[in-house]
Amino acid sequence: MRIFVAIVLAFVSTAALADSTGEQVRGDRAPDATDVISGLYAFSRFQHGLLESTDLKGNAEVKNLAALRDEEAAKRDKALKEIQDAIGAEPRVSKAKSAGISLAQPDDTDGPAYVRSFYAAQIPEYESAIALLERYLRTPDNPALAVFAHEHLPVLRAQLKDAERTMADK
Repeated sequence: MRIFVAIVLAFVSTAALADSTGEQVRGDRAPDATDVISGLYAFSRFQHGLLESTDLKGNAEVKNLAALRDEEAAKRDKALKEIQDAIGAEPRVSKAKSAGISLAQPDDTDGPAYVRSFYAAQIPEYESAIALLERYLRTPDNPALAVFAHEHLPVLRAQLKDAERTMADK
């Protein structure tokens, strides 16, 4: 049951990310630079939420991974901020909760069930961020952001594979 709840929370957070990036129900319009920047900031908020979640329930493994992902998100955000400032984009901020914040709520989930839900929540978030970058790269509207996307896609894909592999092992 706990795993089911984690999967539902992950699905809801993916819908929130898709909504915040404009991917949901906008027809075939390709995402523009503002959509991508907004979506990646939302992804970073999700990763920060995971770090907060581990403060309540995480073991050393998930705490270390969450801290590493949060640090990577901060670096990614810094690079995005430079691009955002250069093009004058105003990212849209979603007020929807992410799964990381939901995972931080006290409940009966702990130990191996928490670790599994920790990894389960990440997979749809990574998939959504990767899909956003791939869609953007089909018709990029900013060369600097296109370079950024090309550089970060392999990293995000590798992190997704790691999360999937680790979840399968748990």
